[in-house]
Amino acid sequence: MLSVKISISLNSPSSCSSVRVFCSLIVNSFFCMAKIGYLFKPLKLLLIGMKTIAKFGERLSKKIIAMSSFKYVLKPEDIKPLIEQKGYCYASDMITIEGHKVGYMHREPREDDDDSGWRFYSGHETDEYVENEHHFMMFDLNYVANIDPTIIPYLKMRTGAELERDPEADTFSKVENSL
Repeated sequence: MLSVKISISLNSPSSCSSVRVFCSLIVNSFFCMAKIGYLFKPLKLLLIGMKTIAKFGERLSKKIIAMSSFKYVLKPEDIKPLIEQKGYCYASDMITIEGHKVGYMHREPREDDDDSGWRFYSGHETDEYVENEHHFMMFDLNYVANIDPTIIPYLKMRTGAELERDPEADTFSKVENSL
């Protein structure tokens, strides 16, 4: 079963210069989200109408097809409610598809009220890999906690937290900036 929902939100309540567009995708009862991009000058959307939607829809359909073919490490029936903390996070495909543990995590300022601010990497990503936004998707924070429960004690840390895994102790320690 494939179910798609497009949600559009204003970037700023006082500005109508652009809207952020998300695609929520449910594949076989498994939920994930991907930021599709931005539509600029949404008021023109009323004037241009279906032409603009069709162009944007072409980009959207390519993303949906790619998302629906992924094989995630956890099946929906294996996901347990491990944390009370709500919100989405960004996680590398190396964690969610390839099954690596979280090797590096940091918390950014939230993009919106539903964003936890957490970003997760395996530590095996190259610069080129990280620069390609298609290697990262939005997931419920609980999903990543199910993949790697060792992150749970650190999830209440404040914005700006930056942690790396200590492979010998299987815990995380703060990254010290050497600037």
